[in-house]
Amino acid sequence: MQIDLSNPDNLTLEAVRQLLGSASDDEHTQLRVSKAGVAYISSGVVGGADIGGLLFRLETWAKGSGYVGLVAASDEVWVMQIFNALKQNWPTATSDYIDIY
Repeated sequence: MQIDLSNPDNLTLEAVRQLLGSASDDEHTQLRVSKAGVAYISSGVVGGADIGGLLFRLETWAKGSGYVGLVAASDEVWVMQIFNALKQNWPTATSDYIDIY
């Protein structure tokens, strides 16, 4: 699951909910946004690894922390926080690393 932020109509609360719900909480994950505007959750590469093509990334979410998966997707406050982080940092990010806490 990805969200193409280059089309403003694609950034919705429902899209963010689906993105969060599509990831597994069984491994470390990180929400990343490419310079082309594709928001996705990476589980294979997290932290400061392989960030060359990224506009920004959020902090790594530890496995089992509940930041992704179906429970996270049902948390309206959390979905809104991620939605706002994406909205506020695309297309011009305040930093290449965004801490939303």
